[in-house]
Amino acid sequence: MAGSLNQVSLIGRVGKDPEVRTTQAGKKIVNFSLATEESWTDKSSGEKKSRVEWHKICCFNEGLGGVIERFVKKGSKIYVQGALATRKWTSQDGADHFSTEIVLQAFNGQMILLDGRGGGERSENPAPREERQPATTRGTTYAPPSGGGDLDDDVPFAPCWQ
Repeated sequence: MAGSLNQVSLIGRVGKDPEVRTTQAGKKIVNFSLATEESWTDKSSGEKKSRVEWHKICCFNEGLGGVIERFVKKGSKIYVQGALATRKWTSQDGADHFSTEIVLQAFNGQMILLDGRGGGERSENPAPREERQPATTRGTTYAPPSGGGDLDDDVPFAPCWQ
């Protein structure tokens, strides 16, 4: 169909460290979950309320997968842009199951690290801050994070984003 668009853009916090797998053909696949939050003030009570939505992210982009593997961890605040995809499979008991996820493909997937606090480089001796430069990989912009920080909360983000 001409004139259609399948594009999803999200800003959120990573729920747990990304899972990296390799196919039999040697291609890298990176999976992780992303939490987005909506917050508002209830007009009748004046109480602050929020709702968290969890999104499955699957990356088939080799270059971007390496960046995610190296720099993204639980609590990292990131921007992702990809396509919505729904998979169907049948369990052993014959029941049909569906899974909807945001897919980051090689030609249109993007990820931008938005903070250095939540995502630390996994190397024991990271380069000094002034030596780390933002870079671009196949249209994907990323900047190595600065600082450390560890979030062990069950919910990987601050209660209210400003």
